[in-house]
Amino acid sequence: MAILSDIRLTQLAHQIKQPSVAGTFYPADPEQLQQLVTRLLDEAACESDPPKALIAPHAGYIYSGAIAASAYATLQSVRHRIKRVVLLGPAHHMYLQGMAVSHADQFATPLGLVPVDRKLRERVLKLPTVDYVDKAFTNEHSLEVHLPFLQSVLDQFTLLPIIVGDTQTAQITELLQNVWGGSETLIVISSDLSHYHDYATAKSLDTETSHFIESLQVDKLGSDRACGCRPVNGLLQIARDKNMDMEVLDVRNSGDTAGKRDRVVGYGAYALLPGKTIRHSLRQLLLDIAIASIENGFKQDKAYLPDLRHLPAELQPPAAVFVTLMQNGKLRGCIGTTEPGSALGAATALYAYSSAFRDPRFPGLTEAEFDNLDISISVLSEKTELIFGSEQDLLDKLEPGVHGLVISSGHRQATFLPSVWNSISQSRQFLAKLKQKAGMTVEDTIERAWTYTTCSFSRKYRRQLALNLRTD
Repeated sequence: MAILSDIRLTQLAHQIKQPSVAGTFYPADPEQLQQLVTRLLDEAACESDPPKALIAPHAGYIYSGAIAASAYATLQSVRHRIKRVVLLGPAHHMYLQGMAVSHADQFATPLGLVPVDRKLRERVLKLPTVDYVDKAFTNEHSLEVHLPFLQSVLDQFTLLPIIVGDTQTAQITELLQNVWGGSETLIVISSDLSHYHDYATAKSLDTETSHFIESLQVDKLGSDRACGCRPVNGLLQIARDKNMDMEVLDVRNSGDTAGKRDRVVGYGAYALLPGKTIRHSLRQLLLDIAIASIENGFKQDKAYLPDLRHLPAELQPPAAVFVTLMQNGKLRGCIGTTEPGSALGAATALYAYSSAFRDPRFPGLTEAEFDNLDISISVLSEKTELIFGSEQDLLDKLEPGVHGLVISSGHRQATFLPSVWNSISQSRQFLAKLKQKAGMTVEDTIERAWTYTTCSFSRKYRRQLALNLRTD
């Protein structure tokens, strides 16, 4: 009887992977851990679109926690949408041929248990490069340190943790194709950057490595540049295949955060986005233009129109763009176009002013409301017309959280930006509300429909921090 009890206890213990580095890499006390993660997320800048995949570091939180937070902060707006996380990280404590999964059905942290996606685990076990190797998870930190962040930024989700050993890029890409899923699935690659160089050397190496990652240069990275180079290279390859963009969120090293500068470790945070994106400096300029245009509305009752001759070339081509204003989490104005018309810089100024003062659903914005107003700019991709035989067929072609949608019937037409999925998560309800917006009934037939994606970014206006552009 005692033997049976011992066996049963062993089985129960084996079903839950207990934390290995709680109390060393991050606090073991649940309250202290939650406070630390919350603070790191609150302090992180978040101007990226919701990503399909992230690359984030895995050192102790005192060293890399702030950099990891800049990646995880991008998930705040889609916390309810992501239901599955596939997490890949390198093996640090044993040589591993191929990739390993664990028999454990749950992974524990001080913040609670994360269930393993057993169906997805069975799927990847059919690949010749994947097998059960529980020993690989013993004392391994590369996956564990990400879990408290995921538990803090997502609602309920399942996890597929995979430790990557000696594996070819094509084999990683094959695995990622098998687990890619839709907008409900997030891929996370765990990797630090250069190790144990002096500060100046590390800065130079990590800057070059970030360029390789941002430009999707597959197999430029070796273990001397990133300890998770194998899963990173696999992600870069699938990103190239799918015509996606990688955005650099944060690159620092332990000399910037908590360590000495004679022997540092580099850390980078990156977001993989669908479609084409806009670099950080141009996002800031467009937000400055939007703010200046609203300010000019108060002063002169007209939009501020920037001199295109003084704007970067990227802001001069015609663009389809929307400007959305939110006050205390509620819509306060949204105006734009799905057809490229004016130059991006000029269109942003025009629609910022119109959203504030000409949206027929709201009275004109007051100066009191302007303070702490959330200003969001969405630059639209080229529209793709959907060919569909029925409304259900149209619904089947939609990717929730990713696609914006335009529908038309006769003279009636309306669009919802992809951000609307954050408040309407069900496809059928999304379409019903859009028909209502277009002035259609539930029974009316949709004659034509188009999808698009957006590059969206936002800023909370604070009067004392505003960057004033000349408006005279």
